[in-house]
Amino acid sequence: MKKHGMINRDIASALASFGHTDLLVIGDCGLPIPKDVPCIDLSYKIGEPAFLTILEAVLDDFEAEAAFIAREIIDGNPEVEKAIKKKMKTDYIAHEELKELSKQAKLIIRTGEATPYANIVLRSGVIF
Repeated sequence: MKKHGMINRDIASALASFGHTDLLVIGDCGLPIPKDVPCIDLSYKIGEPAFLTILEAVLDDFEAEAAFIAREIIDGNPEVEKAIKKKMKTDYIAHEELKELSKQAKLIIRTGEATPYANIVLRSGVIF
């Protein structure tokens, strides 16, 4: 059994397949999932698992060179925005642009989060 890092086999396998500049989306339970983008749905009830819990677990095992969040989060969900900003530098884009960008993602991880704009697009970096 794996001792460290992501133990969800679907997520661990997907992360191992990422290359430089591939996009990973972690989304709340309301984010539309584009038809042709694989989705690992972790939600099991409203609010669980929380977006920030999954973001932290992913960032422990994933090299992100850039992150994009909806600028609407500033007014719509300042607590989550503040928590994200403590973890990493982010760029703001319009929520509609974030949904369009998600169509280019290699993977979407759906959480049970039920607060507004709790979504992030991570661009894969390299570890060397």
